[in-house]
Amino acid sequence: MSKKEAYSRDLQRLLKEYLEESRVVSLVEYLASRSNLPGPRGNLELADALADVLSSMPEETGPRWWRLSEQLCEFTPDLAPTNDPKEFVAFCGVRLLGAIRSSSVPGSRVLAKLRGHARDPRWRVRESVAMSIQALVEKDSAVLKQLEAWITDDDWLGMRAVAAGVAEPRLMKKQGVPEQALGLHERIIARVIETSNRDSEEFSALRKTLGYSLSVVICGAPTEGFKYLRRLAASENKDIRWIVRENLKKKRLTIRFPKEVESVGSTLRR
Repeated sequence: MSKKEAYSRDLQRLLKEYLEESRVVSLVEYLASRSNLPGPRGNLELADALADVLSSMPEETGPRWWRLSEQLCEFTPDLAPTNDPKEFVAFCGVRLLGAIRSSSVPGSRVLAKLRGHARDPRWRVRESVAMSIQALVEKDSAVLKQLEAWITDDDWLGMRAVAAGVAEPRLMKKQGVPEQALGLHERIIARVIETSNRDSEEFSALRKTLGYSLSVVICGAPTEGFKYLRRLAASENKDIRWIVRENLKKKRLTIRFPKEVESVGSTLRR
């Protein structure tokens, strides 16, 4: 039995216990004790197993999993700061939002909750928001249209979640997704160009994400993607030029599209 299979077996038992007795303590203890925190990397394999087990549950149990997500997310930054084992519990609570299967839990409600978590000061929790967005888009690409509402004002962490959430290689194989993902990036980068608020940690987090996410999207829509990247390379904005330069370094582009990378690079060097 693999480690993930063992996790799945244990989680099925714990989730059944939750359904029958509404007891969350055992699940919290299980997740925290196997979180790999403190440490450089949380137990993503365990989080994946939890999302997989929950997504296989009967659809009518969806409201119960919504409540479970809320309970796991009660471990706020004050109670579970970065690298605390219970930060992983909150990470899993957010991750569950992308796994709930229920018509009684509207997608708009899920996205509203995720948008709130996107502003969490803990980077792992913010990453869990991106993972949940990926799961939602995989199930229904109509979610992409709804994410346009997150691209507003100086909500850098909300935009960061969108950019990271749509920049997933497996989503680039889904019809229509690469083009919409590129459109979302264009909207976000337009905000970056327009703003004078460039000194916050939130802005830096978005810029760092854009330094790789655009290359993922371009792999899905290379013709339009490189055309857009070439326009950005001609910009005099230092943040935009940094974003272009970082994306051109990514092997996913240099190996598959060497001529296009060289062409954009020559524009950047002018």
